[in-house]
Amino acid sequence: VQLQASGGGLVQAGGSLRLSCGISGILFNNYAIAWFRQAPGKEREMVSYITRPSGSTYYLDSVKGRFTVSSDNAKNIAYLQMSRLKSEDTAVYYCAAATFAGEIVSPPTGSFYYDYWGQGTLVTVSS
Repeated sequence: VQLQASGGGLVQAGGSLRLSCGISGILFNNYAIAWFRQAPGKEREMVSYITRPSGSTYYLDSVKGRFTVSSDNAKNIAYLQMSRLKSEDTAVYYCAAATFAGEIVSPPTGSFYYDYWGQGTLVTVSS
């Protein structure tokens, strides 16, 4: 499985960015694509995920209502649309994949579920 994150950059507070995660090599029908971020001096945290085939989503409380996760299965791309960005959203953002042999029965909110990681893309929000 290979993941390729892109779309980061410098944006003013209140602005928007869309991150993309190109996905290849997932052979299981049941999987989750998550976005994590790590700010300087802070621990990595999960921002959002989307599961397939159910389409269940999760958002970190601080991004609810501002970020939207989606995926285009035909193009094998997952997206994180980020709006109303704040300086505290500044971080390196990573996409990651978790695969499941069967139905996803527990929300994959822990990083230990994710075996495959893309390289990070830096998002800098200027205040």
